Amino acid sequence: MKRNILFLGFLFLVLSVKPAAAVTNGVIVRDTGGLLSLKSTCVLLGCNVLYGLDGAQGQVFLVTQKQSLLGTVLSLTQFIAELLLQPGVTNAEPDQILKVMQSSGLTAPNGLWDNTPVKYYGATVWDGYVHQPAAYIVRLPDEQSIYRKVTGSGTVAVIDTGIDPTHPVFAGVLVSGYDFTRNTAGGSELSDVNQSTMSVVNNAYPAQVNQSTMAVVNQTAATTFQSSQYAAFGHGTMTSGIIHLVAPTAKIMPLKAFQSTGFGNLSDILRAIYYAVQNKANVINMSFDLPTYSQAMNQSVTYSNRAGVICVASAGNDGKDELVYPAAFTSIVMGVASTNNQDQRSSFSNYGQDLVWVAAPGEGIISPYPYGTYAAGWGTSFSAPFVSGGAALIFSAVSPANQSVAAQALAHAKYINSSLNKGRIDLYQAVSSVK
Repeated sequence: MKRNILFLGFLFLVLSVKPAAAVTNGVIVRDTGGLLSLKSTCVLLGCNVLYGLDGAQGQVFLVTQKQSLLGTVLSLTQFIAELLLQPGVTNAEPDQILKVMQSSGLTAPNGLWDNTPVKYYGATVWDGYVHQPAAYIVRLPDEQSIYRKVTGSGTVAVIDTGIDPTHPVFAGVLVSGYDFTRNTAGGSELSDVNQSTMSVVNNAYPAQVNQSTMAVVNQTAATTFQSSQYAAFGHGTMTSGIIHLVAPTAKIMPLKAFQSTGFGNLSDILRAIYYAVQNKANVINMSFDLPTYSQAMNQSVTYSNRAGVICVASAGNDGKDELVYPAAFTSIVMGVASTNNQDQRSSFSNYGQDLVWVAAPGEGIISPYPYGTYAAGWGTSFSAPFVSGGAALIFSAVSPANQSVAAQALAHAKYINSSLNKGRIDLYQAVSSVK
């Protein structure tokens, strides 16, 4: 098989959302009276309604403050307090700026060099991707050999940095997505790269960029991907690739809410959640976490749950027993921790029964990377899509499969210890429990 470029991933990502310095004065507001009511409030308080966040629901909006006629501007805290006093306003909170967190110093798995072409459900892929250790650990081959017709159904929405829609792995499985960072249809993360610079990665031997970036590329292209501009480039393609590995006949809906820098707005994540539900997604994968409670996020996930959508989120990479969101919305989201190939909790993975429903492999996971190649990833970001893919399997095994049905099925796992709750997922046992 011809290889244009070789990306060897060294990444430790979770799209862990740590609030950075605010760069806008945006406020997320829920007004039960809808747009006209909130516009009336803004006439009184001096603010602008930028756009809605919840689609057809018509109650959640992004608002910014403007100067009053006297030229005064309230502090953000005062502005929110004033909003909460207005009729119909039930919630107001800052639109936080979120950032991907990553670490380095990891060694790529041997399978990343196994580029032997193999057929996988109609696509030609790398052997190292299909036959990686994680697939055997979760008993994916056993599930596929015994339950040949249970290969995933429905649509999995992936809220992330986007996807490479041209990657051969995804041929025939993508449905229309959306780029909330640009307000355009599609959801491609290739838009983040200046395509005129990418010719330098063709037909060259691999060379390491550095240990703090996502990939190892040829020497000529190294300077391109060293830039902080590409700190999270490829992350969404990789999480989508893991879902496709587990549930190869399920559809994937790419929802781009994060830029290649790793930054994204809470308001864009909310828009993506509502978009997924209103465009008939069956599963939502959220490989990110927020360290503080957000009522707006809780309400969006609750809305998803009531619509029968299965929600999965990564537990975070701080190595602590702590609550992060949305994984900690335990009754309506499956929080996912990371394990290594020896079925031990990864040292970086958060843990605790108030956060984690199940665990899945999250070290050295091989997955598609932009421009037709592959990378390896570390982090609960890459554990969560194993569970999202598992939910798509359950959805194809029993219909309808909602959050409760999928969670109970995936709870048929290999118990490790109480800090990982139900244990490391076993896809064969999960599907067997509903067949």
